[in-house]
Amino acid sequence: MAKTGLLSSDPTVRARAVELKKELQRLVKTIVDDEDYTIHTVDQAKDALCALRELKFNKRSTVPTTTTTSSLKLHEALSCPEEFKCPLSKELMRDPVILASGQTYDRPFIQKWLNAGNRTCPQTEQVLSHTILTPNHLIRDMISQWCKSQGIELPNPVMDGKEEGVTEAERDRFFSLLDKLCAALPQQKEAAKELRMLTKKMPSFRALFGESVDAIPQLLTPLSGSKSESCVHPDLQEDVITTLLNLSIHDSNKKLVAETPMVIPLLMEALRSGTIETRSNAAATLFTLSALDSNKALIGKSGALKPLIDLLDDGHPLAMKDVASAIFNLCIIHENKARAVGDGAVSVILKKIMDGVLVDELLAILAMLSTHQRAIEEIGELGGVPCLLRIIRESTCERNKENCIAILHTVCLNDRTKWKALREEESTHGTISKLAQDGTSRAKRKANGILERLRRAVNITHTA
Repeated sequence: MAKTGLLSSDPTVRARAVELKKELQRLVKTIVDDEDYTIHTVDQAKDALCALRELKFNKRSTVPTTTTTSSLKLHEALSCPEEFKCPLSKELMRDPVILASGQTYDRPFIQKWLNAGNRTCPQTEQVLSHTILTPNHLIRDMISQWCKSQGIELPNPVMDGKEEGVTEAERDRFFSLLDKLCAALPQQKEAAKELRMLTKKMPSFRALFGESVDAIPQLLTPLSGSKSESCVHPDLQEDVITTLLNLSIHDSNKKLVAETPMVIPLLMEALRSGTIETRSNAAATLFTLSALDSNKALIGKSGALKPLIDLLDDGHPLAMKDVASAIFNLCIIHENKARAVGDGAVSVILKKIMDGVLVDELLAILAMLSTHQRAIEEIGELGGVPCLLRIIRESTCERNKENCIAILHTVCLNDRTKWKALREEESTHGTISKLAQDGTSRAKRKANGILERLRRAVNITHTA
């Protein structure tokens, strides 16, 4: 029987209905399959149904009511081009910003991700070199033009996590807590716990530490005043170190925190002797501070890479990601690569990769270190070549394959004794040829470079 009504007569509306149904199907699948689905997902599904109902019964008036306008906005957001949607919220972006990985997100959603302590890109899982968010004016303008062409209002940016001024009472409380850190242990523990909570929840309290020259040294008093590591109460140490982490998130504090004389030595001490949460938060603090190149150099010169590598070697799951993020960030500058190699990073990293632990992050670090001659020698000596070839064969992650072939390319250039293993792999599995055809553009270049070198070596042998 022929169907009548708006959906059968208007191709544009039919197309929009298809988009809505696809979105509804995705949302319902998330609700059914995912035990951790959010209320927001349910609301999105409900709104999608309402928008679909409007299309079906053609109840959109010429002058929309507030409810209809809201549904239309939702409808347009659902059917907007994919590149205009935030990868986290799946909604039309209001304030698009670029992460260090080059991916674009809506500011409030990526800021929430970073505030939760994550230091990787949600999409690529790449370890971030810094947490600064750069406005994406191009995408913002394109979204604006698209909204105008659709006859809808461009959504206003959501102001999230903006700093508010502190009251005099809050300022007085802040200095009172700092004074307590110089008192007896019970008062120190109480003050440190409250400062940890306040600096986590209130950006304005983080900023207060930057306004007073003595605030950070006072925060460190319970730790720096102890004659021995064993004298520091574990909970007190954890609260002070975590407060330092909260402070370092505030961009204006990064330089001040790192350059306060006792900060890096106390963080190194925490990496060695604290509870596992303290050690993890100490590593996260070093990562956050190392967003500044001047801090990378300062942290490296202080000897912090050695306790980070030791903690990585310990292999506690709670600390691994923070430690790997810190090592990666610090090794962006050349002098820290040499320090990391000298402190035994290559053997620790290779062992973890061979054990299948944190492979993505550790391969990225190993690729960075492979520009150092001694690192290449160690990779060869420790059986790294067969391990890297196996990952290329078995992994489905393009980034991991790219990092593996980049390391092998450097090995190929610097160590002729490994050419035999590469030739045998190519002869048996065609691993390098496959990557030269199907890999990322960088992986193809590196794979072709290895193949060319192996071909030339064969030609020279035949000629001889």
